[in-house]
Amino acid sequence: MQPDTAAVKAYLLELQDSICAALESEDGSGRFGSDAWERAEGGGGRTRILSGGAVFEKAGVAFSHVVGTALPPSASVRRPDIAGKGWSALGVSLVIHPRNPFVPTSHANVRFFAAGLGGAAPAWWFGGGWDLTPYYGFEEDAVDWHRAARDAVARFGAPLYGRFKKACDDYFFLKHRGEPRGVGGLFFDDFDELGFERSFALARSVGDAFIGAYRPIVARRKGTLYGEREREHQLRRRGRYVEFNLLQDRGTLFGLQSGGRTESILMSLPPLVRWDYSAEPTQGSPEGRLLEAFLKPREWLGGSR
Repeated sequence: MQPDTAAVKAYLLELQDSICAALESEDGSGRFGSDAWERAEGGGGRTRILSGGAVFEKAGVAFSHVVGTALPPSASVRRPDIAGKGWSALGVSLVIHPRNPFVPTSHANVRFFAAGLGGAAPAWWFGGGWDLTPYYGFEEDAVDWHRAARDAVARFGAPLYGRFKKACDDYFFLKHRGEPRGVGGLFFDDFDELGFERSFALARSVGDAFIGAYRPIVARRKGTLYGEREREHQLRRRGRYVEFNLLQDRGTLFGLQSGGRTESILMSLPPLVRWDYSAEPTQGSPEGRLLEAFLKPREWLGGSR
């Protein structure tokens, strides 16, 4: 069966539109600029950036649809059967860096990959998910976030939330620091086990649920007062975000290795960040408790409904 790439593309463009509209509404003053681009090797995309908003210091929501004739190493290392085949990759990827340190950063993406289209047995799969990176720990936010994650995949099989949650905890872990990037959420890749229609429905459910999971947390925290101490802590923790994206993130590696558009690939980086040599928060302080007690993989939902 040939996957319906046109339907996936139409959905992803609509998803980009709806997320941008919701973020603009929550910010109140910031507006997204749009940058359409073409890739010499085939395909292109539409990158949208909101900068200097009242709530969001920087938010990027990017759509891309790129094609090629030879897969980069990052895409074929785990699937040698597709090496050398023509390929097509579509996705929406976003990263939101809030201004207020009490509002967490968030990342999400929905992607589709196909190789050997037109042949007798094309390979295809969906991937995606979303994760939350707080600078100060609030149990209520983490529980609500994971409840939304569970609900987004529940109708596709009860075990999927636990499986995707563990994959998220494992993936968004800074190996060189020995610490999690955030409180996780959902992460799935190479997903085709439900057949095209149901796998596509799962990807849509995850994409559609993102803004409903994140926006209430933003609304809850964006008015919290903060000072220079909280801002410096936020900028240091943003450094961890940069380290992960440049050293470990498979999407970044795929984009660069496949000759993708550098500006759009690196839109995920925050506008301001700092690295202070050997700087450690005071033990027991709100900043210290983030790593000491909060950023620990756990079952956030417990027995909640």
